[in-house]
Amino acid sequence: MSIKEFVQKFYKSDALIDSEILKTYLHPDVLLDWNSSKGFIQMDYDAIIEKANELSRAYVRSKVRISHILEDGDLVSVRYSHFVKTIENPREEMLLAHFATIWQIKDDKLFRGYQMSQFS
Repeated sequence: MSIKEFVQKFYKSDALIDSEILKTYLHPDVLLDWNSSKGFIQMDYDAIIEKANELSRAYVRSKVRISHILEDGDLVSVRYSHFVKTIENPREEMLLAHFATIWQIKDDKLFRGYQMSQFS
């Protein structure tokens, strides 16, 4: 499997709201630099797992729609929209945010991430 296919598989899984699935994709030394609408956040392995746990408490379903994905060496760039269904209204799909992320892959895992997001 190419690293581009690996990243696609990651985003098509429930990893963003299921920390057990997420753990299978993360390198133990993962680091994510995230520039969001709320400012800059740097997240390590534990913080990323906690974010997935937080999302799982609020959302029953998560879906990512990738519009662009490019591979260059050990880097994969992906542009996507993240949709969720809330616990209160599981029938309605809601756009959470738009993302652009660059992932460096090391040892077949997500190792270093650079992400920008904007809430819908």
